[in-house]
Amino acid sequence: MDPEKGLGKDKGESGPIEARDMTSREGSLEKEKSPRRRSCQSRASNASDDSDPLSPLELALSPGQETFEEVARIQTTTSIGSSASRPPDFEVVFDEDDPENPRNWPSWYRGLIVFSISFTSWVVVFYSTSYSAAIPGLVEEFGVSTTVATLGITTYLLGLAAGSLLVAPVSELYGRRPVYIGCMICFTILIIPCCVATSLTEIIVVRFFGAMFGACMVTNSAGTVVDISTEQTRLLTSAMILSLWSIAPLNGPVTGPVIGGFVYQYLGWRWDNWLVLILAGVGTATMLFPKETYAPMILKAKTARLRKETDDERWWCRYDVKLSTAALVKVSMLRPFALSFTEPILWFFNVWISLIYGILYLCFVAYPIVFSQHRGWSPGISGLAFVGIGVGSMIAILGEPFWRKIINSHPKDPLTGRVPPEATARVMIIGSILVPVGQLVFSWTCLPGTIHWAVPIAFGIPFGCGNALSFIYGSNYLAGAYGIYAASALAGNAVTRSIFGATLPLAGPSMYSTLSPQWAGTLLGLLEAAMIPIPLVFYRYGERIRAKSPIIRQMREDQEKNELRAEKAQRRKARRAENAGKSTSVKVGGKTGAEDLEKGVAGPSAADAPPAAKDETTV
Repeated sequence: MDPEKGLGKDKGESGPIEARDMTSREGSLEKEKSPRRRSCQSRASNASDDSDPLSPLELALSPGQETFEEVARIQTTTSIGSSASRPPDFEVVFDEDDPENPRNWPSWYRGLIVFSISFTSWVVVFYSTSYSAAIPGLVEEFGVSTTVATLGITTYLLGLAAGSLLVAPVSELYGRRPVYIGCMICFTILIIPCCVATSLTEIIVVRFFGAMFGACMVTNSAGTVVDISTEQTRLLTSAMILSLWSIAPLNGPVTGPVIGGFVYQYLGWRWDNWLVLILAGVGTATMLFPKETYAPMILKAKTARLRKETDDERWWCRYDVKLSTAALVKVSMLRPFALSFTEPILWFFNVWISLIYGILYLCFVAYPIVFSQHRGWSPGISGLAFVGIGVGSMIAILGEPFWRKIINSHPKDPLTGRVPPEATARVMIIGSILVPVGQLVFSWTCLPGTIHWAVPIAFGIPFGCGNALSFIYGSNYLAGAYGIYAASALAGNAVTRSIFGATLPLAGPSMYSTLSPQWAGTLLGLLEAAMIPIPLVFYRYGERIRAKSPIIRQMREDQEKNELRAEKAQRRKARRAENAGKSTSVKVGGKTGAEDLEKGVAGPSAADAPPAAKDETTV
């Protein structure tokens, strides 16, 4: 059943009370999130804002409130409550200067929150690759092959994929803060078995479950950044803020082998885990300070407090509904897979993004082979070879104003006045070209050792820059194309690329040994070059492809229904305000005006009632 159709049946328009209740909910949404509604409408119409090309991605990274409302619509009307029990004068919303609104918190406090979640997210991602620096020590101590030891990376990435699907429904039920604290405590505790492990099997298994809990930071942290962004921030610098936040998760994999290499070289492989344990403990402690930023949870708590303080059960908010776990599972866990298997756009995008993501993680196995085994570098120094990839990622992130100009130079959509999602494909094309260029040149300059080491490291810069551009702006394209379903599309993409990132590194040792680093790298570079036509096709024919998508057509139809519903609510609100103004003017002149008011609201049958009764009927 279409949730939008169900919504119409639930609310109905059978009487003035239901109509008034629906209008009050519409009005509260405008008072609390009017800038956000305009952004959502822009997103649903498949357009990016002219001044902020990353606005669709910003909204997709914080889907919680839309998911909350969608799940509430799916449930029966009995769980939502009677419309008559929701008087509009008792609705709880954020006031203009409400200190409980996260967007009204002091700048220093919001900056502290961004630092806390960025640092903790970095720790989780850092742990995924710092393990690679310790692989030689694991091989030596437990007597296993390099391929078997690499399974620690595989299980960690699979844990992140599984956790990203499980954490989302939990955060909708309990808010962001409890999930952050609970998951990070479990993540930190599960590092201890790796520190004192007596077999490689312990490490491989425990890393999977640790990553499941650590996924809370990767999944929810960007949504927290959006939660605390002010209107001015969203309109002027949201793309830059999201880009700066992404420094931590995008550079976490690069800093892992750099720091982990020196730790392993001087302290041993166990200290690679002890270090992460210390960092995770600090990250968990920093997550204790931020307050809840998830608006539905804040408003529900405020409603409960007002009921208790005033001893009045009429206080309510639009999130004051018990969510169905089954509905949450359907929206958060099943839809990503349904879209991934039925949408041709996602078929090609998932293959492209997943391939370059898998090759990126394969590099964390390949670089030590090149620089440690063939060039004879120490583990710490060989970790510095990843600096080139990190510099490239930073260029992509800090160059956001330049990429924004490229996107906004695209012809505008005549219907919306904004650039379409295909404008983002311009940057995606640049990224798709830089990745194979960096990979191919690295492959043929990494060996022999007579070639200066700076040459292959330098070509890690275009490789890292291309990867970052493909991830950020490829995700933005999906967010702009799929509108309200963007979170599900991105979740499916995240699971697919995590699977590629988990499995491709397993082929690294044998492939580089059999083919040689030059030819193995060439094979990977040619695979990446074969993906270049994908963003080119979407740039040229993306609008036609989107027009044939059933889910996007449904989204457009639902958006039109929502706009019509909002217009009707506004007209009803205007008529009531006009009638109330007439009533007030008549009373000031010494007349009650009750009969005229009753004729406008309840019909002629109310004309014979006493004035007091008429007023009560109107109210």
